[in-house]
Amino acid sequence: MWGKAVYRLRWPVLIAAVGVLLVSGLWGTGVFGKLTGTGFENRSSDSYVATQKIRDIFGDQAIDLVVLYTAPDGITAHQADIQATVQNVKGRADVTDVLWDPARMTSTDGKSTYVGVRLRGDTQDAKRELYDGVRPALDAPGVTTEVGGAIAFLKAVNTQTTKDITFAETVSMPILLLLLILIFRGLVAAVTPLVVGVIATLGAFTAVRLITLATDVSVFAINIITILGLGMAIDYALFIVSRFREELAAGHDTPEALRRTLSTAGRTVLVSGLTIVLALSSLLVFPQIFLKSMGFGGMAAVAVAMIASLTVLPAFLAVLGPRINAGRLGFLGRGRESGAWARLATSVMKKPVWYALGVIVVLVVIALPVLKISFGGFDERLLPPDSTVRTVNDRLDSGFTGAGTTYPIQVLVTGSGDLQSYVDSVGHVPGATGAAVSAQQGTDTLISVTYKGEPSSPEARDVVREIRALPDPAGATVQVTGRSATDLDLLDSLGDRLPYAALIMGLATFLLLFLAFGSIILPIKAVLMNLISLGASFGVVVWGFQQGHLAGLMNFTATGFLDPTNLILVLVILFGLATDYEVFLLSRVREEWDATGDNTTAVARGVQHTGRIITAAALLLVIVVAGFATGEMMFIKMMGVGMIVAIVVDATLVRMVLVPATMRLLGRWNWWAPGPLGAIYRRFGIKHDSTAADPAPADARDPVHA
Repeated sequence: MWGKAVYRLRWPVLIAAVGVLLVSGLWGTGVFGKLTGTGFENRSSDSYVATQKIRDIFGDQAIDLVVLYTAPDGITAHQADIQATVQNVKGRADVTDVLWDPARMTSTDGKSTYVGVRLRGDTQDAKRELYDGVRPALDAPGVTTEVGGAIAFLKAVNTQTTKDITFAETVSMPILLLLLILIFRGLVAAVTPLVVGVIATLGAFTAVRLITLATDVSVFAINIITILGLGMAIDYALFIVSRFREELAAGHDTPEALRRTLSTAGRTVLVSGLTIVLALSSLLVFPQIFLKSMGFGGMAAVAVAMIASLTVLPAFLAVLGPRINAGRLGFLGRGRESGAWARLATSVMKKPVWYALGVIVVLVVIALPVLKISFGGFDERLLPPDSTVRTVNDRLDSGFTGAGTTYPIQVLVTGSGDLQSYVDSVGHVPGATGAAVSAQQGTDTLISVTYKGEPSSPEARDVVREIRALPDPAGATVQVTGRSATDLDLLDSLGDRLPYAALIMGLATFLLLFLAFGSIILPIKAVLMNLISLGASFGVVVWGFQQGHLAGLMNFTATGFLDPTNLILVLVILFGLATDYEVFLLSRVREEWDATGDNTTAVARGVQHTGRIITAAALLLVIVVAGFATGEMMFIKMMGVGMIVAIVVDATLVRMVLVPATMRLLGRWNWWAPGPLGAIYRRFGIKHDSTAADPAPADARDPVHA
């Protein structure tokens, strides 16, 4: 028995936990210096291969920094100062080239000009490290200097992400502690989830640093570690501590209360943790380092939270015993259950069809905007409107002729052929504004193509498609790259891999819920319920962020499309979280079913015992996520809003209304499995210890596993 083992080894477990914390604090937090700020591209795509080939043949062709000089009295009067600055920057060891043609790179009003800078370095991360040293040298006397471009963008994103995480933790932690005190009605019990949260977060940092020894990991993994590490730790600790206090209140001594807690709530945490970890593993099928990193970080955070909740937390409870109730705040009352949740479930089950139809209609209406969803790449507009990098990008788009010159589409022609005719054809594809040879070496030719609109826009991607559709010059091969081509290849690769990710999530959920509950109906229903919650969440995201209805309130700029990378991340996280609440509820319902054999009674008691816990867990997780939604990064805001909507919908309308209604309609079929599968469950199922719950009467044995 796990409970007995943890109780017996409580002090060694706690000592080991302190050691792990020390290692994690001293070595694991060093992960911040090992993470990459890139990883959004598909390294097996045509555009990425072409980019590497261009670099090998012609050297680095990317413009890393765009320096915008502005003077109210006109830029012509300051050309000498700008020219001197350009020459000074050209002479730096960390700069390979500086591009400036006043005739072509001056704004239509004559008040601004921009300069392109190429930094030394083989990777964007290496160039980003040089940025702080180069930045002061870019200032020209007598004019306003603003810096944008790809490397400045990456630097701004990483800096802002760090600020947002720090702000979120600073704001959310005191609120979490206050709410935990109100929920537990005591000081000691309220601290335990935060202790597990710290262990989960630091432990995940250590795990991810180990992963960086074998592969690149994106800096954005820190976001998901913080959200899921703290969120799941609070969920699991809340569930286990509540059950432990319940067992103590029932008159059991500490060893027995701990044994019964781990046999029931501990089993639930195990199933939930494994399900979420497997759901997050679906992110590993995508080729982008960004999504893989989110998978690594999320899996590490949830796994450590689960392990800590099943080892360190029980050991702590074993030491505390009844002192878990110490520091009780008498003015908050005793927290007796009033039976309100059971009455709600009973009311729902009296008219299950009407309740189910009502909830489904509401959620379908919320989800309707999904029908108008549109996908695109991300760009500088995900930064706050007042960001300097964002300002430079906006000024280049609106104040200069020849849109698309900063991030041109690049066409690599390898081999001889009618080159001029091909260049003319490329320059006349729909959406292109011009094409010209920008470099040539031997039989390799690089063509730069300008176009209308933003590099991340659907129009720019259409230009890439049109160029790729052109016949290659006779005797030559063509490869197309550039920011727009990278976005197009990214969208295609995400679409190709998404079915596999969905299959992994669905099969993992089905398998683990079947092993936990011995039913094939409940896992199928759980997947459908998850999709309902996700539909509502995505509906709000499309309405608020793609269509821009939340732009004024949340201070961001709507682009008219959504980045599918972030939507996939939200999809996987929310699918796992929705399953988490499903497991919490169904575990107690199954326990009551085994004890009574009465479906209606089991559902009512299950909702009664878990309703308050699920609601509290959802509220606490909303606080964690809301801390991030208040940050400045647009995609973090989007993830935050989407998660909050899904959590609220799932913990209220779905788990407390729709699930009881459908379970009432299905009756004893909730627990049905065909004979061979029933035999598998009886042999390999993740069952709770029968001595931890009231035994079921002899005539209440599950008849559907026969």
